[in-house]
Amino acid sequence: MAVRNIREIGDEVLYKSCKEVREITPRLRELINDMFETMYEANGVGLAAPQVGILKRIVVIDVTGEDPLVLINPRILETSGEQTGNEGCLSVPGKTGIVTRPGYVRVEARDQDMKLREIEGTELLARAICHELDHLDGRLYLDRVEGSLMNTEDLEEEN
Repeated sequence: MAVRNIREIGDEVLYKSCKEVREITPRLRELINDMFETMYEANGVGLAAPQVGILKRIVVIDVTGEDPLVLINPRILETSGEQTGNEGCLSVPGKTGIVTRPGYVRVEARDQDMKLREIEGTELLARAICHELDHLDGRLYLDRVEGSLMNTEDLEEEN
């Protein structure tokens, strides 16, 4: 496993749509492991493959530090409600913004063994799923920010 470089705002790869994964290869297993290591090292709760320069429909998420999820070729089946709150991104370091997302989301995705699964999430998990799936379509949370961005240092001072 290795920590990979996280691509930052302005990098063209972040604005491109990703290709579906057709089969799991040893290289993709290595990518998934590296994505988890990179995400944990950066203190993130989610990471999408384009954030490490790979245009594949792969996302890793762990909002608790104890429940890692791999979503391959994820597709949103249902959303409901809404939540509004601060959101940041490992590809936009030092900034946060207010974003409204669904309060509940249900997705269909394949796991690292290509088994089809349905995953439901609320609150932070719903936010993380929606945020990471946006990356797979070349969108950053900046496209959804209400108002202006804040520096993360300013947010920490408020708390």
